[in-house]
Amino acid sequence: MYFHVLFIASLVLTLSRPCFAQTIVVNGQVINADEHTIAPAYVAINASSSNATADLFPGETHQLTDGVLANLTNLGLTNIILFAFADPATAANQSIIGPCKTFPGEFVVFPGDITNRVFDLLLGGSLIQTKPFASPCYSDYGNQDAAKCAEITSHWMDDSFIHTNDPTSINAILFEGTSCVPHTVNPYALNCTIGAYPKMSVNVTTVSQIQLAINMARSLNLRLVIKNTGHDYSAKSTGAGALSLWTHNMKDIRYYEDYEEGLYRGPAFKMGAGVQVFEAYEAAHKHNLTIVGAEGKTVGLTGGYILGGGHSPLSSLYGMAADQVLSMEIVTADGRFVTASETSNPELFWALRGGGGSTYGVVTSMVIKAFPEIPVTTMSFSLSSGEQISPNQFWQAVRAYFEDFPKYTDAGTYAHFNLNATSGNYVWDMAPWFAPNMSKSELQALTDPFFKAVESIGLDLKPVYQEYTNFYEAWDKSFPLELWGSNLARYGSRLFPRENWENSTMLSPTFDAIRYVVDSGGVVSGYNVAAAPKSGYPDNAVNPAWRKTVLHAIDIIAWTQDMYTELITIWSNVLTSDWGTRWRAVSPNSGAYLSESDYIEPDFQRSFWGDKYGRLYELKKKLDPWNVFYAQNAVGSEDWEMSDYIFGTLPSQNSRLCLRGTSPSQQDKIQAVH
Repeated sequence: MYFHVLFIASLVLTLSRPCFAQTIVVNGQVINADEHTIAPAYVAINASSSNATADLFPGETHQLTDGVLANLTNLGLTNIILFAFADPATAANQSIIGPCKTFPGEFVVFPGDITNRVFDLLLGGSLIQTKPFASPCYSDYGNQDAAKCAEITSHWMDDSFIHTNDPTSINAILFEGTSCVPHTVNPYALNCTIGAYPKMSVNVTTVSQIQLAINMARSLNLRLVIKNTGHDYSAKSTGAGALSLWTHNMKDIRYYEDYEEGLYRGPAFKMGAGVQVFEAYEAAHKHNLTIVGAEGKTVGLTGGYILGGGHSPLSSLYGMAADQVLSMEIVTADGRFVTASETSNPELFWALRGGGGSTYGVVTSMVIKAFPEIPVTTMSFSLSSGEQISPNQFWQAVRAYFEDFPKYTDAGTYAHFNLNATSGNYVWDMAPWFAPNMSKSELQALTDPFFKAVESIGLDLKPVYQEYTNFYEAWDKSFPLELWGSNLARYGSRLFPRENWENSTMLSPTFDAIRYVVDSGGVVSGYNVAAAPKSGYPDNAVNPAWRKTVLHAIDIIAWTQDMYTELITIWSNVLTSDWGTRWRAVSPNSGAYLSESDYIEPDFQRSFWGDKYGRLYELKKKLDPWNVFYAQNAVGSEDWEMSDYIFGTLPSQNSRLCLRGTSPSQQDKIQAVH
């Protein structure tokens, strides 16, 4: 504790000294520090220094070390103390600056011009000052451009590539504050503000850049966020006043034909943190292999997707994406770069596979198992109620499908289907039924009892089959580019366990709970999927509810732009307090998938991790006693709170992040009550 007090005093005194330019001292002479006198802060480490079998990628060999920092300290570089490493053994529980994360302008050096300049010099010029993606539609940032605005507007919701290629754009704009969007998204918008987008981002390509950012964020108590692609439902990739690490451009891929790690021997790929699903699948396909990845094309495979568990069209066969990881390279909250595997930092390795992103560190790469290429058969159909088909017939057909979910996942299939009545009629789209390692005749045999039951109701679904020789083509043709960026909806989810199908008294209440959402004006996006393959699965932090599920269902509630705020608030609350309550009631011992869940999931610790949460929380406190990493509903996030809310119940990322019970606005509310 004494060391910590001395460090605080040193930091405050050092940073409060008046200076007007970044400088170094060479041979007793003070000279300007610029790109001609200061090189990026790293040394090149031997690529074979990893504790994993796989060598480091080139960007991973560029590391910040104590020696580099000592040299810069000896040169007297302005504010170099900000970038020092930390020691968890001497960390104090209380922030060095205050109980709230530092907001821009509150502290002498953030976002001071000198600190930013020094930071950018050490980074090698990769610091980006945020201009929101839709800023060309407005005059606020000096970059108004009608043609660019038209392009952004026309593809805002149907082209996730343009958003994942931007350093700060995210999917969950509702929780960001909808601060800068095209007028088609918010026709009432008058200007573009930064909102909850980070103040600045680092375009990460090396380990040293991550280390510098983590060390500065920890030293100044800054909010630090990590953006890979920004798909997350809960806006984990953004935060007001934050410094962001944009890992999207860490795109290295390396193939190993006969890889050995622990007990595994076989094909594998090492992939950088920025590799997206479409890139990973393309790489595997070139070698006649398959990997376990997401349905969505632009999802970041080795980012929050795997860290959160990662369900896949191949999960019924092979398990979760997190189950396939053999090792990871990661920068932890103290700024150190380490390997996590079964033999190197095994406790961290356990937590990273399912414990969630933005929690224990910044992953730079993973080594992932690969499987032989397999054929796939898909099947799709659509059913709508109307003049020819009664609502009763419609739901009888859905129930006939619902009956055999365990049989379908036991056979290794995966199905994505949607149910809604938003047009006035009931609509059921199978999009698609995905059968890995099955021929058309095998899928027909599996589903024959279902289709016979539908025929007995008097319906003909007219299924369309397609056979593929490999997974890649089946996936590419079956799953369209995902939608993006609406502020007019909220999502929840539930993992419904196999026992609800094995217990005759539970099946009907489960089915009724699903139908209730549709009858109430919602949309159900369902996945008949399992994650407990016959071959087994490793011990990791994946939600234990995944090992028992046969249905991952997402419920979606939507509203229109012209609704009064009071009505939207009521409608939004229905998702959690009505629909979610009913789903939890019929699956009390299950949980939800953290990456596709209610933003305010009740008892999220149990829902996302079950009995594994205590172990995850303890490790979080051990590895990150400074609370460098925070994200909505992440491990340890219950110790923090946002100062403002959307619709009264939804924490706004466009507000202060403070230790629970200490935020100024919450204190004001308490004082007002008393």
